[in-house]
Amino acid sequence: MSTVAEPVEVAAGYRAGRTLPLRVELVRQLKRRRTLVMGAILAVLPFVLLVAFAIGGEPGGRNGQVTLLDTATASGANFAAVNLFVSAGFLLVIPVALFCGDTVASEAGWSSLRYLLAAPVPRARLLWSKLVVGLGLSLVAMILLPLVAIAVGTAAYGWGPLEIPTGGALDPGTAAQRLVVVVAYIFVSQLVTAGLAFWLSTKTDAPLGAVGGAVGLTIVGNVLDAVTALGHWRDFLPAHWQFAWADAVQPHPEWSGMIQGAAISITYALVLFALAFRGFARKDIVS
Repeated sequence: MSTVAEPVEVAAGYRAGRTLPLRVELVRQLKRRRTLVMGAILAVLPFVLLVAFAIGGEPGGRNGQVTLLDTATASGANFAAVNLFVSAGFLLVIPVALFCGDTVASEAGWSSLRYLLAAPVPRARLLWSKLVVGLGLSLVAMILLPLVAIAVGTAAYGWGPLEIPTGGALDPGTAAQRLVVVVAYIFVSQLVTAGLAFWLSTKTDAPLGAVGGAVGLTIVGNVLDAVTALGHWRDFLPAHWQFAWADAVQPHPEWSGMIQGAAISITYALVLFALAFRGFARKDIVS
């Protein structure tokens, strides 16, 4: 005896694609205290470095070698590049892990996740909205830092060419374009951290666990990259390419390192995002 499944009744006017709009989720996340605190920290960092250089004096080369850090006070463009250099390895990891790792787990921690799904918001729609907003806020954080740094550096040191440690300089227009490339690459390189944080966020009800886990695993990647005994295996670590953007601030930029780094990062991120969507679709939501 065959049975025919009865159609599921839905409320008149209900459209799954219109639930939890990006605008609504964005406003919710912008109003959260952690978003405001993270933005304040990134905006204050250039002022902290400015005070440090004012107290310690202008940086200078050591042992006859000049690094990017030593050119910080040359111009506003150099100051912005130095801010990105000192932040890319760790500080910029935190907002990415926070915005992507706290998003789903916090709903579970507040016991509001099941009510969102009962609204009803389809699971894939909920994850998509939260992922897009999380990545968007991460990108804004990475744009905010150099913008404030350029404003602060220009006010303190003037707007001029970006002096290159190895010799030569980039005119202000070219320097601005290269800094845009640098920010874009740093964002792409942090997609691995975003993927880790988002996947962990769908696995736990503790936001701190998801955020801390993503930051911890990123640190482990940095440690492994420092183990030279791994040889060419380090090429498969996203951390190995995190400073490949330095090739963009040269008179003749070299793109191969950034291409390899972006490919590695995007590959890992897509796998982690897929695991998050697949696991959440089958998860028993009880909180």
